[in-house]
Amino acid sequence: MHSTLQTLGKALPYVDEQLFRIGSTNVTPLSVLIFVLTVLIAVAIGRFARRGIHRYFKDKEQTEGIAYALERMVQLVAVVLGVLIGLQNIGIDLTALAAIGAMLSVGIGFGLQGLAQNFVSGITLLIERPVQKGDFVIIGDTVGRVDEIAMRSTRVLTRDGVAIIVPNHDLLTTRVVNLSRPDRMYRTRIAVGVAYGSDTREVERALLYVASKHPKIIRTPAPVVFFRDFGESSLDFELAVWINSAELEPQIVSDLRFAIDQSFRKRGIEIPFPQRDLHIKSDATRPKPGSASIAPSTADALAPEDRPSRSHKPG
Repeated sequence: MHSTLQTLGKALPYVDEQLFRIGSTNVTPLSVLIFVLTVLIAVAIGRFARRGIHRYFKDKEQTEGIAYALERMVQLVAVVLGVLIGLQNIGIDLTALAAIGAMLSVGIGFGLQGLAQNFVSGITLLIERPVQKGDFVIIGDTVGRVDEIAMRSTRVLTRDGVAIIVPNHDLLTTRVVNLSRPDRMYRTRIAVGVAYGSDTREVERALLYVASKHPKIIRTPAPVVFFRDFGESSLDFELAVWINSAELEPQIVSDLRFAIDQSFRKRGIEIPFPQRDLHIKSDATRPKPGSASIAPSTADALAPEDRPSRSHKPG
């Protein structure tokens, strides 16, 4: 214990030694320590507040996206305030930092333009919430669920579990299809064709029966069958059903197709395949009545250079 106090006593004179200057402020090891402790306390407060918001909304009937946006915003505000308070505690004039920041922004503004756009876009996403955590979206060729909205980018998980990083700026400037808004109900359609001569009302009953037996099909609004068209090889029908999540669409559609095939087999409804009838007219090659026609021999039909050569034997 005594040795520890001696060590601290020897270190105290070095605590107030100047490391460098920012404007008229001397930066010492003690001021740096105070700044770091202030920021760490602010980060801890931000995390504590984030957990409290998460627990609060967990018991409420609120969407996951609202709670996530509030958590991120509160944590960001806590960290920013902690940095500002830490700078003031060590005696740094924030106006001087603003002037330095303005000069630096002129020099590196073009290089950090994309980063700044994505940062501002991330804050906009958290405030306006056009896309929220848990939403199922289509962004260009990317289809998946929004897993995280960070300050610079958004992470989207595809149905195959692949994480795709999308810059936040793209979410605000490109076309984004949000399949989870205004609610998570999503309508999907299954096209099917039956053979000509089939009982169309029986086809309708079979499709509605299949939809009524699937556990993940919403009953209200009820499934609907549309008689779309008289196709080239089939009568074209479409079964439209509502589901609770677009993320489950491939599995539900696959289940319905299996069930439709089994139901049609039991009811004797045929699913046709494209057919083409080929008619060959040979009238043009037949001799007309009353006209004489002599079919040329194979040798005569060949060009002179294609005819086989014949050897001539002298008499």
